[in-house]
Amino acid sequence: MVPIATSTIYDKTDGASAAKIQVVVVGLGMVGIAFIEKLLNLDTAGKYFIRTCGEEPVVAYNRVGLTEYFQHRNIEELYLNNASWYAEQNPEHFAFHIGEQVTAIDTEAKTVRTSKDNDFKYDILVLATGSGAGLPPYVSQERADKVKGIFVYRNVADLENIMDYADQPEVTRASVVGGGLLGLEAAKAVYDIPTIPDVSILIRQNYPLNRQLDPSAGELVLRKIENMGVKVLTQCQPTDITTRFEADGTEVFTGFKVGEEETIGADLVIFAIGIKPRDDLGESSGIKCAKRGGLDVGDDLQTSAEGVYAIGECASWRGNTYGLIAPGVEMADILAFNLTQTDGHAPRKMNNPDLSTKLKLMGVDVASFGDYFADERAIKSAEAAELVAEQASVAASGVGIAEAKPSRRKAGPRDNRNDPVKCLTYHDPFSATYKKYIFTADGQYLLGGIMIGDVGSFTKLVAITKKKKKLDVPPSEFIMGAKKEGEDDGGDLDDDAQICSCHNVLKGAIGACIKEGITELGLIKKKTKAGAGCGGCVPLVTNIFKAEMKKAGHATNNNLCAHIKMSRIDLFQVVKVKKLKDFNTIMETIGIGKNSQGCEICKPAIGSVLASLYNENIMLPKHHGLQDTNDRFLANIQRNGTFSVVPRMAGGEVTPDKLIALGQVAKEYNLYTKITGGQRIDLFGAQKADLPDIWEKLGAAGFESGHAYGKSLRTVKSCVGTSWCRFGVGDSVGLAIDLENRYRGVRSPHKFKGGVSGCVRECAEAQGKDFGLIATDKGWNVFIGGNGGANPRHALLFAQDVPPSKVVRIVDRFKLKRIILDDELGICGDLDAEMDALVGTYVDEWAVAVKDPAMRSQFKQFVNTDERTPAIELIEERGQTRSADWPKAFPAQKFHAEDLKTPRSQWTWVPMATVEDLRPTEENTTSAAVKYGQDSQLAIFHVPGRGYWATQQLCPHKRAFVLDHGIIGDDKDGNLYVSCPLHKRNFRLDNGDCTNDDEYKILAFEAKEEGGKILLRLPPPEDLDELIGSSKWMVRKATAEALGRNAATAIEIVGPSGDVDEDQKVAGTDCGDGSSCATGANKLEW
Repeated sequence: MVPIATSTIYDKTDGASAAKIQVVVVGLGMVGIAFIEKLLNLDTAGKYFIRTCGEEPVVAYNRVGLTEYFQHRNIEELYLNNASWYAEQNPEHFAFHIGEQVTAIDTEAKTVRTSKDNDFKYDILVLATGSGAGLPPYVSQERADKVKGIFVYRNVADLENIMDYADQPEVTRASVVGGGLLGLEAAKAVYDIPTIPDVSILIRQNYPLNRQLDPSAGELVLRKIENMGVKVLTQCQPTDITTRFEADGTEVFTGFKVGEEETIGADLVIFAIGIKPRDDLGESSGIKCAKRGGLDVGDDLQTSAEGVYAIGECASWRGNTYGLIAPGVEMADILAFNLTQTDGHAPRKMNNPDLSTKLKLMGVDVASFGDYFADERAIKSAEAAELVAEQASVAASGVGIAEAKPSRRKAGPRDNRNDPVKCLTYHDPFSATYKKYIFTADGQYLLGGIMIGDVGSFTKLVAITKKKKKLDVPPSEFIMGAKKEGEDDGGDLDDDAQICSCHNVLKGAIGACIKEGITELGLIKKKTKAGAGCGGCVPLVTNIFKAEMKKAGHATNNNLCAHIKMSRIDLFQVVKVKKLKDFNTIMETIGIGKNSQGCEICKPAIGSVLASLYNENIMLPKHHGLQDTNDRFLANIQRNGTFSVVPRMAGGEVTPDKLIALGQVAKEYNLYTKITGGQRIDLFGAQKADLPDIWEKLGAAGFESGHAYGKSLRTVKSCVGTSWCRFGVGDSVGLAIDLENRYRGVRSPHKFKGGVSGCVRECAEAQGKDFGLIATDKGWNVFIGGNGGANPRHALLFAQDVPPSKVVRIVDRFKLKRIILDDELGICGDLDAEMDALVGTYVDEWAVAVKDPAMRSQFKQFVNTDERTPAIELIEERGQTRSADWPKAFPAQKFHAEDLKTPRSQWTWVPMATVEDLRPTEENTTSAAVKYGQDSQLAIFHVPGRGYWATQQLCPHKRAFVLDHGIIGDDKDGNLYVSCPLHKRNFRLDNGDCTNDDEYKILAFEAKEEGGKILLRLPPPEDLDELIGSSKWMVRKATAEALGRNAATAIEIVGPSGDVDEDQKVAGTDCGDGSSCATGANKLEW
């Protein structure tokens, strides 16, 4: 044994430490040190000074691993913290004494006295004195101390005594009384002593570990132990010990008396029949003890004395004491939490502890978890109910119980169809493996189980049981395992299976294209139209493409696009490592060339990477041309070319005054108003030119940008938590607001959302968010990786019972568990610094934009006039205005210069804008819209190094006047094109051809700069008005009726008479003549 000096180390109670709240911990065992560590960790404010006294001459060690001490006999290998840890603690917060026992407590004066006559004051006293070994009735403590060869198994001193005694040559037989966890630990210890060849275990029951195992599992363990050469005497109840006296009068243990005459010989005995709480110190100080022993504590772990708490094996909670380490650590958790974390969270209370265990006993892996005897209790309950029913039936028949005839029920298995629980059992005698899992009768919840041999899934099963969540797999998978499934590549689909419902594309079409030699996904999508509608099929189409390419022997890559020959994640890493900060530098360094314009794929990706790393204002010229329309105008573009306005309402909290301000703005600008799923208010239909004025008013009312347009944090949804809810245990609103304000404006590869629920009822749906927190009585459970969108995914439990003060840092890191929680790579400090720096870059983008005249000027609809032209007809519905419906499909449309009355040779140069209107820069592309004639809209573009270009503003795909909002790119041949921001139809700037959909074409015009003006070569205005005039192509209510209604909006409400109710009629439907929907039936028709 390596001794440690018994003097006090770091004992400074004057100065700063004396001014703190004094916490004295009595006992430096596993529970005592767990509490000390947790309090030091959670006391971020430095409120407490902790002093502990341990009676053993060593620091805290692992008592559960005592058996290992027989092998190495080095106490330092059992230390829970090495000696240097104690020396490294701040002496203003922690002092410890070893070899010094607290002998008295004065609860009035709030002082303790030690065996070294030291008196210490306390504000909070924590008793963690543990337990002592129990002895059978036939051996008193006095006799055990007197007779040589009698031992218990509790601490290192006990083990030293056992080993010293076993070294005597006459000691060859050892017996262990007790077949529980401690008994088998002790048996393994003496089994490993080479000088003792004869080891036996005496138990009263039919098999060992009867409190953890059922008969089948216990029988398996029994046979394993016997196969090791250890005798197990079951149903053995000694009545006394036998002894002999040596010449010097010393009494020596020789064995047991069993029954009247039988004896069992032994030279050494270890009693491991149970423990008894060490409550004598508390009891002598007037602290109330429970009837069956232990210091009586409430749900908050406080004893009958104010400010005095008890944790671990010395505590009795609701009449129960616990001999496992886990409940003691749970108590330490609760007390440390309540002393530090209750400002924004309800105090934790003691609940029934988890008694799950996993140990290697006598070389056998044994585990039990949850309610592992639920099935036996159910059987006993059912049998008792049957007996009562039978007795009641007999009594009702008038026949006395004594006269009742024997039951005629046939022998055989009992009917268990109505049992409340059901078991799945696996028993493999060849590998000595046994598993029994207990489920609710419907198979939806796992209640508990027992495992022998293969215990690899123990941790997972304990978590499932503790969460009490409905299972998402059938019970059979817990025994047989899950069916392995790879990435969904459509391998189980036939060639005639539809993979794109928008354009009725079949799976076989992808393979057919590849067989024809079309090996680029973009070209396949162009040819088949797959993914050209809603886009929901793109992941499946991509996977099918990869699978078919592999089948055909073609190599595939994950390059971002033709301009960036690497994946997006590689792009991010290179930009980060090389500290590249603008598009041109990136294209020159890792793209195909500095002069490349990129495309609608790589430009937004690069913009996202730059924003994620540096979070510079995306309205800056060097970044603006990289943004899709939403980011370009700090608002979500809608199908009619207008935009939505979404102010931030952190945590869903908003004041009445702010609500009034929103209503006033919506009313002034005739905006459609809707509550979003993220607890915000969305204002639709804002014209681009009005956005700065709208945001100026909202800013004056205290609102900030909600970043609903960006790949960034959207919302952190919350319930009301402890603010109002009677079930709340956590301040969900406060935490949601803190998190949303912390991450507002932080860009990421994709939009992300959070949720905070104040209790396990989960009203904020946190487990369907990218990150979510749920308050428990122990802190916060942190979930990551959820999704409630097109592919719903339940979030994964990342960290459990996290104290409130630790939550933000864990969410900050959001990476891999071992790297983040355990800091396995030692990088957490760097990650924290990076996040702090990124969070520190936040500015409200709209607050900047409304104050910058140059930025405000970018929001005009036309740069050459203040006139405005609507893009889609507005209709009235439920008291609000909205855009008329799109039809199910627009017909293909191609615009040719030859369709104009005036031939191109007679077109003239017309000044349409100034250079200042376009804000040209060598850092990126710019664009603007102009009005020509009475009704025509044109888009002008500036491309660095390539000059000015112009096209019509109308995209014929959805008849949207939005092309000036599109991203400019170039193809592999250098041809420039504009990508429509709505559905990514790409139109060449030189000839108007659509490069990814042959059904569309637009007009393109020559452009040049002269004397600070931008001139376009155009036909007469009346020619253009006749061909591309806004009023001619604007979508109206009648458009959908003429071209076919969209199935999603073709719903009519039929009144009691069978007539269409015009007040309820959904816009865009047409059955007012009664021909198709006025059937006369008084019901809803679809």
